[in-house]
Amino acid sequence: MSDQRFIVTGTDTDVGKTVFAAALTGALGASYWKPVQAGSDLFGRGDSESVAQLSGAPPESILPEAYRLSTPCSPHLAAQIDNVEIDPERLELPQVDGPLVVEGAGGVLVPLTRSLLFVDQFARWACPAILVARTSLGTINHSLMSIETLRARKVPILGIAFCGEENPESESIIAEIGRVRRLGRLPVLDELDPDSLATAFRRNFNLADFRS
Repeated sequence: MSDQRFIVTGTDTDVGKTVFAAALTGALGASYWKPVQAGSDLFGRGDSESVAQLSGAPPESILPEAYRLSTPCSPHLAAQIDNVEIDPERLELPQVDGPLVVEGAGGVLVPLTRSLLFVDQFARWACPAILVARTSLGTINHSLMSIETLRARKVPILGIAFCGEENPESESIIAEIGRVRRLGRLPVLDELDPDSLATAFRRNFNLADFRS
């Protein structure tokens, strides 16, 4: 089993976390795991299907979720609606050959159950976390609070990855005050497909940062 295991989490929902996870999965030739999927799009697809489509990873590298819930809301509530009890024992990291990218849900303080937050699970996994943040208004506050929350649980932070239009001042001040490495920024792509995403990742990130 490789020791290249990364948690991809976000400052909030809809910050580009799944797109970044797909890019990282493809770049590393990694396996991908979304432990809890709550809700799907109009075609019944969840984040695993999006990553499969955008990463170019072979089907066997997209691991099945531990829980696939029907309602698009916090996992603790989606599980309650589905009459499912999320068991932390089922959330142990899968054993794979090669790198593993694990994607959380929403922000770091999203509850898995009424007594277990995602950040608590991150601490149990003890893998480096990559925080994905938007570049638009509000990102400084959300990013710094997320960094402090991860550190309070002693979750190692590999760095921060931005998604969106360039915002040099916000990006630099978050890295400076938060004392985290700025890994890069995925720009807004006119066409989002495996080729354009892989090209954007190569141009804006240094793969060596994920192999150290």
